[in-house]
Amino acid sequence: MSHPLTPFIPVCEAVATLFSPHVEAVLHDLESGLIFHIANAFSKRRPGDSSLNEAGLASTLDEDVIGPYGKSNWDGRRLKAITSVLRDADSKPIGLLCINHDIEAFAGVLDQLKSMIDIATPMPKTSALMAEDWREAVNSVIGEFLTTHRTSLAGLTGTEMDDLITLLEMRGVFAIRKAVPYVAGILKLSRATIYNRLGAIRQKQETTFQGEPR
Repeated sequence: MSHPLTPFIPVCEAVATLFSPHVEAVLHDLESGLIFHIANAFSKRRPGDSSLNEAGLASTLDEDVIGPYGKSNWDGRRLKAITSVLRDADSKPIGLLCINHDIEAFAGVLDQLKSMIDIATPMPKTSALMAEDWREAVNSVIGEFLTTHRTSLAGLTGTEMDDLITLLEMRGVFAIRKAVPYVAGILKLSRATIYNRLGAIRQKQETTFQGEPR
């Protein structure tokens, strides 16, 4: 017997293909809590990854469409997202179809497009849907750093890389399980390099703290 979300795979592929390369479509399996399928995956997620949705989410899904709402991609790029709740024949929620639109590509192209892409007023996030997505928090911190320093991931100097890792440490990112390999993938560094830099940063902070007058 096929999986109940299998019929929605062509929908994901069609949406992602039509708007390629600026849109990814993700199928979340509410029963397993995992990503069932993803088309044009620019968020570095894969089928089988945790959806990171709040436990008991299915029972709170009264609406059929959630959003649109703002998100940040792993590289700090702004996304405009919308989620459709998928139900079985008994109207029980069985999955989520999330469509993420990379709107950075359109910023500044034409003034007429401003009304479509402007998210200066943050779009509300659905807490039940986003509460456990620590990757979104990591993306936001990195995006904030890149914006503040007016640079990109590819343009980071060694000092800026250390400053970014320090900021992530201060925000408690590295206290999250599996955060190191996720950050390492984004920064294109090895896990060992992250741990080494993190160790040096923590030692420097500890030395500074011990040297403060009491």
